Amino acid sequence: MSLKFVRRTAAILMKRGESKIRIAQSSLEDADKAMSRDDVRALIKNGKVYAVKAKKNRSMNSKILKMKRDEGRRRGPGRRKGTLKARGTISWEKKVRAQRFVLKELKLMRKLDNKSFRTFYLLIKGNSFPDKASLLRKITESGVSISEDDMKSINEKAAKRYE
Repeated sequence: MSLKFVRRTAAILMKRGESKIRIAQSSLEDADKAMSRDDVRALIKNGKVYAVKAKKNRSMNSKILKMKRDEGRRRGPGRRKGTLKARGTISWEKKVRAQRFVLKELKLMRKLDNKSFRTFYLLIKGNSFPDKASLLRKITESGVSISEDDMKSINEKAAKRYE
């Protein structure tokens, strides 16, 4: 048929653009005789029709910047946008899930009754506690005794959840 047909068909078969398809100079006659997709497939298999290698984006600049940041450069006050709490802290969802898990385990151990459970649950939802330790401090201040063995078992259960 024509070289245009070969190039177009090869582009479809190789999933590349037509401009990236090359036909070897020595096999121009064979390519001109190709009539079907199977003929073009045979040309591709023999290496007479090939695609130019895809160019990769060079990311050397980003690698250099990452190395500098690892050394502590480019982290000064002029670069920062947002408060320290907004930069790289754990998400609210993760914090709340951990606190709710502790609360649930304490309820299952019968350390908390329904009323106090509900009170602390709503406090957690309202973002009253920055971390688990402050939640536990508040629970112990309310008169609930939590031993170290209880905390160990809660932490072991929490670790098993994420295995």
